[in-house]
Amino acid sequence: MVQAIRTRWQRWLNRRIPRADKQVFSQRNIFILPTGPGVVFGMLLLIMLITGINYQNSLIYLLTFMLGAILVAAMHQTHRNLAGLELTLVQAGEGFAGDRIPFRFRAVSGRHDAVAISLSCERYTLSQQHVPAGQAGDMVLSAESPRRGYFRPDRVRVETRFPFGLLKAWSWVRPASFGIVYPRPVPAPEATGTVTDGDDQDTSRSVDGNDHADMRPWREGDLTQRVLWKRYARTGQMVIADWEGEQGSPHWLDYQAFPGVDQELRVSYLTAQVLERSRTGVPFGLSLPGQEIGPDAGPAHVSRCLKSLAVFGLEKPRDDSTAAFGTRGQAAGSTVAGEGV
Repeated sequence: MVQAIRTRWQRWLNRRIPRADKQVFSQRNIFILPTGPGVVFGMLLLIMLITGINYQNSLIYLLTFMLGAILVAAMHQTHRNLAGLELTLVQAGEGFAGDRIPFRFRAVSGRHDAVAISLSCERYTLSQQHVPAGQAGDMVLSAESPRRGYFRPDRVRVETRFPFGLLKAWSWVRPASFGIVYPRPVPAPEATGTVTDGDDQDTSRSVDGNDHADMRPWREGDLTQRVLWKRYARTGQMVIADWEGEQGSPHWLDYQAFPGVDQELRVSYLTAQVLERSRTGVPFGLSLPGQEIGPDAGPAHVSRCLKSLAVFGLEKPRDDSTAAFGTRGQAAGSTVAGEGV
């Protein structure tokens, strides 16, 4: 029963507050109720009124009606703080998974000051913002995203309790734009790419024996397929062979270079490689199933690669969806299944 009531309430609320990056607050979408102290204050007024009736005391009547008038005036002022306020999402932020993603809103007040406005999303709150009448102000609310992909809060709560905290007026903004959450970088092991720059690298050399390999000690994160197990059985030393014939182009970061690794770990490896190349300034390209970004350098190229990794295999949530994240695309799911990952 409770779940059915909650579902009907959510549907009614979504119809009343449609998804949009711009919201103007009016009587149609502003809600107002007493706070905890407001409920106690109202009960005291009721007790005072009953006492005044019982004893026919004019002073108790006077005090009761004066305090009641203050409560009514506070209700009017609390509602007026939000009435006419226009809130627009001007920039959906970007960041890495696990970090706080900023969303920048622009508030434009109406004929009256918007006093002590708070924005909140889940457990994050931006409180006590003041926007003078007829002016605009930017407000930045951050929300944490635990994973990569498209990200938008389902609802951002807008609330005020000014002037006395006896009542609260609130509404919601349901953003339509998405923030982008990059995968959290994980240091990539030594791996072999499959993408080459030209025909001069198409010919591979024999990998039988150790004549055409550079050997080095094993490091944490190296793939077990590259360990020389026969040498380990003889000497007890973990040694990795970097075969000449297996080397792809150093200008490409390749999704297929990490066989046997699941999709999320692959994109985390590639993210770490993109950040490493961005620090060194070396041109690089990115090869993903169904998408290739040619070798280049610079902040714009790095941003494009990170965004491609962030949304790889994901679809945007529909406007009628309450999900905060994108869903896995069917094409990407079939690609991964075909690899046997």
